[in-house]
Amino acid sequence: MGRITVFGGPERRRRWSTEERGRILEEAFAPGACVAQVARRHDVSTALVYTWRRKLSAALVASQEDHGFIEAVVLEDKRSMPTPEQPAIIVELSHGARVSIYNSTSPT
Repeated sequence: MGRITVFGGPERRRRWSTEERGRILEEAFAPGACVAQVARRHDVSTALVYTWRRKLSAALVASQEDHGFIEAVVLEDKRSMPTPEQPAIIVELSHGARVSIYNSTSPT
């Protein structure tokens, strides 16, 4: 029968805190920095640095996707009904475009 050697030493895998990852990413992707050199200096693989960056980017995108729509409530105000020449609603979009909706606009 063959012989098997089992090594029972401490785990080799290192655990990086969120702060450590952030510092390494900031240093690795600073203008003029070499990711491979930064990774070697911190004893981490280059692939892991890119994985951290990809996960951070995905998390940032996911956190921004929740702001797509807001609820609008329309109250009827008989005191200041706009004339047909005056828009009832003006929506200003973030890129500068404006959408005007007039009272005479058909809902269909």
